[in-house]
Amino acid sequence: MSEGRTLVVDSASEACSVALIEDGRVVDFRHEILGRGHAERLVPLIAELADGGRAASIAVGCGPGSFAGVRIGVAAARALALGWGVPVQGFSTLALVAAAAADQIVPAGGALVVMEGGHGQWFVQPFDANLSPQADLRSLLPEEAVLTDTALVVGNRAEAFIARRGSGTAVLMLPDARAFPSLPTAAMFADPSPIYGRAPDAKPMALP
Repeated sequence: MSEGRTLVVDSASEACSVALIEDGRVVDFRHEILGRGHAERLVPLIAELADGGRAASIAVGCGPGSFAGVRIGVAAARALALGWGVPVQGFSTLALVAAAAADQIVPAGGALVVMEGGHGQWFVQPFDANLSPQADLRSLLPEEAVLTDTALVVGNRAEAFIARRGSGTAVLMLPDARAFPSLPTAAMFADPSPIYGRAPDAKPMALP
């Protein structure tokens, strides 16, 4: 196992995606569209990778996305980092979606990433040609989201977005760990924890 190898994990969407990256290239990967069952499949997928997925560092998608999927991915990455004694960093799942569509986004000069947000909302965030976010992440109802006039729309709700707005180009895209080498360095952050993107469903009880 090379000292420069990174295990990349993202389970924040219907895709359960893991890859080993070394010197900017994909050494091995697994990418399954599950919908549900990430808790059961994520660790076995990692174990199927070369060297059992062992790496000198770990990078994990922290969401936003499925509440359960985000927590599963972050918890698994942190547990493996602790067990292996290696550093772990986080990144935005929406940034990974942008990286996965880099061959369309770069020539277009940027794109809006639109992903399923739950409760009828969509997670939306614009990215420039350098795959850097141009604005903060927002969770919006579809009728609010489509007021954005970005021509290129990428993500698992891109087609629904373009159909509702009636103009632009949709690129159906899910988070893919193989796109990790295209992420800007600035996309990484220490001490990864879930990015939920909207307020929690349950509210704490008021004190008497």
